[in-house]
Amino acid sequence: MAKVTIIGAGIVGLATAFSLTRRAHQVRLIDPSPASGATHYAGGMLAPVAEVQYRQEKLFPLMKDAARYWPELIAHLAEHTALPLGFDDSGTLVVAADHADGQHLEELALYQHAFAMPAERITTRQARTEEPALSPRLTGAVSIPGDFQIYPRVCAEALLDACRTLGVCHIAEAVTHLKAAERVTAIHTTESVYEVDEDEQVVLAAGLGAGEITGWDNPLQLRPVYGDILRVRVPAALQPLCTKVVRAFVEDRPVYIIPRAVDQTIAIGASTREDHLREPKVGAVYDLLRDAIRILPGLEECELIEAATGARPGSPDDLPYLGRARARNLIVSTGYFRHGILLSSWAARRTTELIEGLAPEDLQHCDPYRHERSHTL
Repeated sequence: MAKVTIIGAGIVGLATAFSLTRRAHQVRLIDPSPASGATHYAGGMLAPVAEVQYRQEKLFPLMKDAARYWPELIAHLAEHTALPLGFDDSGTLVVAADHADGQHLEELALYQHAFAMPAERITTRQARTEEPALSPRLTGAVSIPGDFQIYPRVCAEALLDACRTLGVCHIAEAVTHLKAAERVTAIHTTESVYEVDEDEQVVLAAGLGAGEITGWDNPLQLRPVYGDILRVRVPAALQPLCTKVVRAFVEDRPVYIIPRAVDQTIAIGASTREDHLREPKVGAVYDLLRDAIRILPGLEECELIEAATGARPGSPDDLPYLGRARARNLIVSTGYFRHGILLSSWAARRTTELIEGLAPEDLQHCDPYRHERSHTL
């Protein structure tokens, strides 16, 4: 049994704490406000197929493994909390708004098939049979039954509850500094200093905040990538407006529509921008509403209850930072960018393996020091 301190309680830190505690490790979790950062604003799609992007082939195996790990994580979570889990395995539809979007969808499906990803072309009539509220003007559709979703806010609450049930010690303080040389010997917060035992491991899973923690040879090149996301409430007369995740291309703009059965809301997202505006951008909100309504016209009758913006931690190559630091008892786990929810199951498993003395082979592209200045000269 190892002693482990995890810095950061977003979905990655929580999943890691839960996975470690289940395996009888003693875990301390430090975060002033769990799941209040990128996790709070995430869409929550577990979509290794629909989320593929060109020229990101190194991510694909990680995404596939993460998707396989999620059902097991959910099953274990159900054993340790009575709270709702927010998991929905209804599948995903990807649709096209016009003929150019239909060509985009066709090319994407060919790319997915080249990497053995299951994406089935279906007719728009079949799509509307599955989701009758879809617009009759769609020009193409793909079904991806293995792409699921979770409601991140709900799942994070369940993970935190399960961690507490299993005995995780939560310290509601913000970490500012690590006393580290050959190993981390102390953790400084805004209020206290916590000693780190000789045999204790430390996991730095603080998202964007990891880049601001001083005292160690911090090589991380994290950048905030902002995303606007909306929530609407579906009137009783229209429930359920849709039951599957619907992703769409509208004049080459991506939009997704995520039904939340637990509270009869729908999330609409998400923009991707690096303009450093910390509140929802008017143009982005307009685009999201216009495009979502074009795909699912009934959204016009819903109540807009939230427009929010979250910042995701991006790295220069959009791959995560996961691996051991030079301080021998420190593991870095951040930089998950658009895939933080999906990859949290993979991050939890790989971090557990590192703590238990294993050497996961798929961390070769995730070295926390790969963007250090000396590596690029």
